[in-house]
Amino acid sequence: MKKRIVKDLMVPLSEYATVSETASLADAIFSLEMSQEKFDRARYPHRAILVLDDNGRVCGKIDQIDLLKALEPKYDALQSREGMAHLVFTKKFIESMLTSYNLWETPMEEICGKGANRRVKDFMHVPVESEYIEENASLDVAIHLLISQRFQSLLVTREGEVIGILRLTDVFTEVVDAIKACRR
Repeated sequence: MKKRIVKDLMVPLSEYATVSETASLADAIFSLEMSQEKFDRARYPHRAILVLDDNGRVCGKIDQIDLLKALEPKYDALQSREGMAHLVFTKKFIESMLTSYNLWETPMEEICGKGANRRVKDFMHVPVESEYIEENASLDVAIHLLISQRFQSLLVTREGEVIGILRLTDVFTEVVDAIKACRR
């Protein structure tokens, strides 16, 4: 079997949900829905949105967690504390934070109304260096990055420009298919 490389499994940028960094959260959701409608129904639907700067280059990502956090801005202050974002807490402590910080105290309709108009650039995730991978990198390098950094996707580059996205779900499907083929 031919050695698989990243570009064999990536979703090209042209097939992925994208939105301008000046767009609203609502615009991002509509972009996601539109790209899902056009995407190959045999593949897992998109769960994230890539954010483009004024030059059309990828400058950020919005995943499911980012979207939910955008609805409750108090998370920004809570998680911006030094080191807080990477700590693990007990369930009891997490529940106490919900009450102490008055998270989600406003009715969902009001939260969603305000959140829908938030600008993408205010809550998007700015990718770190290890979230980028060259299109000709081997699949084992990609798998290592996905596992060691616990990423849901990697941005695929060609000569420094993002040309696509490698999703964990596509890598998982590839591995599962290879395992099943070994048992035949």
